[in-house]
Amino acid sequence: MINLNLNVISTLILSIILYLVGGFIKDKSNILCRFCIPTPVVGSLLFSVFVFFLKKFGLLNITMDTSLMPYFLSVFFISIGVCINTSSIKSGSSLLFIYWILCAVLGFCQNIIALVLSRALNINPLLGFMCGSVSMEGGHGYALAFGKTIESIGVDGASTIGIAAATLGLITGSLLGAPIGRYLIHKYSLKPCSKNNLHIKKTSLYCKKSSFTAIDFFENILILLLIMNISFFLSNIIYLKTNALIPNIVIGMLLSVITVNLNHKTKFFDFNLGFFDFLQNISLGIFLTMALMSIDICTLSSLLGPVVLIVFCQVIFVLFYSLSICFKFLDKSYDSAIMISGLIGHTLGATPNALANMSTLTDKYGKSEDAFLIVPIVAAFLLDAFSVPCILFFINFLK
Repeated sequence: MINLNLNVISTLILSIILYLVGGFIKDKSNILCRFCIPTPVVGSLLFSVFVFFLKKFGLLNITMDTSLMPYFLSVFFISIGVCINTSSIKSGSSLLFIYWILCAVLGFCQNIIALVLSRALNINPLLGFMCGSVSMEGGHGYALAFGKTIESIGVDGASTIGIAAATLGLITGSLLGAPIGRYLIHKYSLKPCSKNNLHIKKTSLYCKKSSFTAIDFFENILILLLIMNISFFLSNIIYLKTNALIPNIVIGMLLSVITVNLNHKTKFFDFNLGFFDFLQNISLGIFLTMALMSIDICTLSSLLGPVVLIVFCQVIFVLFYSLSICFKFLDKSYDSAIMISGLIGHTLGATPNALANMSTLTDKYGKSEDAFLIVPIVAAFLLDAFSVPCILFFINFLK
């Protein structure tokens, strides 16, 4: 078998090509466009399947350097923060709390489902537990971290099971979130609220601005890089001093919100919202493409059976819970439909999936400031306040 190692630049080139291929296929497919499948999902998953067959038949093994992924994700969250107004934060505070509680309850239910099914399938409850909120809401990071914890008490294979479940969740969350959001929008004839439409007009004006010079570009990029660098620094300092892990993407988003809204009063700097909106699409597209194209389907194929069955049941429950409970508690509005697509993305996969689902819908139907404020904060930070104690409780109860 030939081993092909791609460096950072080669991996970036490949991800751009796959994004373009995905966009081309989506434009030619009425089904993909109709159900709002995110563009990064199309090309990257096809590539993952292609690599799987190459590896399966002993022809080629590809290793990719995806070290740029954290930076693309940081750019995306900072760009979101630049486009958020403090008025949106005030109006969406109650909705944020409701969404937070709904996600916490969902995570608890995911753990119960995993345990019940592990008993029914006669497998170690701790291995079945790895297909609960650890890998569903927690994603690959939690699956690896808590998998090692469970392995340290004598349960082999926990990390592998968790990674496999998280990968399956990542794929299903990417494929189902936007179509479900579209279904809700069409079924209830939902439209963006006036403040979102106003935001679109503002962004459009910035986009049409013809005087965006090289100086303007470097000024906006400089602010973005400064916020990014400070966010990485603060995240590391907080962890070293308090042992509390606060993701740099959350700090970066909050810093950008504070910076922009202070700038509204001082008029010190001219932020170009159209430019940052453009950066959102680029950074998220490349990040998600890299994440999905590097999926090792060979590992998944060796763990089929119980893992697939448990994840399948988790998917069914998440869809039921989202449509029958969450959508009602979130007031059945346009913002709620966008948030449901995000909820499916991050409770089955990861925060970037949620944002890709929401972006696909808002690009087609209109902006949703509340959704892009609430979902990232809850999914990337606030939810940990429930998830971590809940996971530790179950591990200690089952060991």
